[in-house]
Parts: sequence; C-alpha cells; structure tokens
Amino acid sequence: MVYFVSTPIGNLKDISLRALEVLRSSDVIFCEDTRHSIKLLNAYEIKKPLLSCHKFNERQAAEKIIAEAQGGKNVAVISDAGMPVISDPGNIVCGELKKAGVAYTVIPGANAFLSALVLSALPADRFAFLGFLPDKEGERRRLLEKYKNLDLTLCFHAAPQDVDRYIADMYFVFGDRRACAVREITKLHEEAVSFNLAEGLGGEKRGEYVLIVEGAAERENALNCLSPREHVAHYIAQGMDKKSAVKQAAKDRGVPKSEIYKLTLDM
Repeated sequence: MVYFVSTPIGNLKDISLRALEVLRSSDVIFCEDTRHSIKLLNAYEIKKPLLSCHKFNERQAAEKIIAEAQGGKNVAVISDAGMPVISDPGNIVCGELKKAGVAYTVIPGANAFLSALVLSALPADRFAFLGFLPDKEGERRRLLEKYKNLDLTLCFHAAPQDVDRYIADMYFVFGDRRACAVREITKLHEEAVSFNLAEGLGGEKRGEYVLIVEGAAERENALNCLSPREHVAHYIAQGMDKKSAVKQAAKDRGVPKSEIYKLTLDM
C-alpha cells in the first residue's frame, strides 16, 4: 500500500498518531528533501530508508514507488511540510499509481492555507485555493483575470521574494480589496497581518506566506448596476485606455464588446 502522509507545517507536534504509525510501519519513505525530512523522523526516532521525490524527478520516483508497492512493500510519500500534492510534489505519482492500478490512500493532517484562512477572519464559507502564481508578470496577471469576478475568498501561497509583486499584480487586476498575509503558522512568531491591496504589505518579508484576498461579489455587482457608459468611465478613471475599458466592462457584464462600444462612441 502507498500512503500520502501529511506532515507538520511548522510545529513538529502537529503530526497525528496515525501518521506516526504509518511512517513507523513503512518499508521506505519517499520525501521531497531528505535533509529536511530526517529532522522530523529523528524527532520521533523513526529510522527508515529515505528516497527523494521532488518536482525534478517525480516521474522516475513514481516508477520506483510502483515497483516497491507491487513488490509487497508499504510506501509512505511525504513533502517538506503539509499535504503532498497540494503545492508540493505528488500529483504525478497519484496519476501513475492510478494507471498502474496500485492502491493508495491519504493520512490527513496539517494544512497551511486552511489554517491561514481561519487566521485571516475573511469569509470562509466559500473559497478557492490558487497556490503559487506564475513567475512571469504577464502570465500571472492573465491567471488572476480568470478569477477576478469570483465571489469567493481567494487563497495563495507566496515565497517571501514574491509577496510584493504578487500584491501589486492583485491590485492591478482586482482593484482594492481586503487581504491578509499569514506567516510562521504554528510557530512561535506566527502572525496574520490584515491590509488593503492598494496600500500593500509593509515590512521585511521573511518565510513562506499565505495571502488571503476577499472575493469580488459586492464589487462586481455594484459595477454591473451602473449604466454601460458609467461602467466604462469607471475603468477609464482607474487609468485604462478606452479600448481596454470597453473590453473589461463587456467581460464584467457578459455581453459582446460591440454592444458596449456602440453605446460609448462619443466618449
């Protein structure tokens, strides 16, 4: 059997009894970084063979995992922190296991973005997890555009060097919204800082972040209550040229650009 085991996201005590039981009974453990995982295993006096399964060798690792499982071994798959597959290696392994007909299961546990969602105090009844954004600005903004009109709280992972540019692009695409930056979850210096996208997040950026951003329901509904001319004028006032403003207003309202254009010829 193959087990995808959730590990602590900070505090080593946040590991379940079942997770420890599975790790102790596994014949081999595949992990994202052997140097990182050995610290967790040493803390609980678990000595097992460790093999790597990271984003650069995941397909090859999947072949080894399948071979071990088909040979009757119990295999555990872990990442550096939290649940494998979720913004971590493992998804390719799952797909290959399915193809090979090899049974696998999940040992649940700590999760960074769910913890951050609670700490943010933003609406948690409906939300979307988007993980890490693309490295290139154009790709990042195009992805954000797809989720601009969702009336759901949005959750992102961000490395410290990416936080400011992520926030700048969110403001460019979403306009001003409430947000919360959460870091050091479950650790001594855990913090959840609320801010508005327009003002950005001050201070030095250290450690991995989860950025929680409010949804667009009230904002977009309000815009759609405007006349088409007022809608276009709103975006022009934000700095868009007329062509871009017409395109965005049409997208907001779910109508062809030509309809909006006809109504704004003299603008």
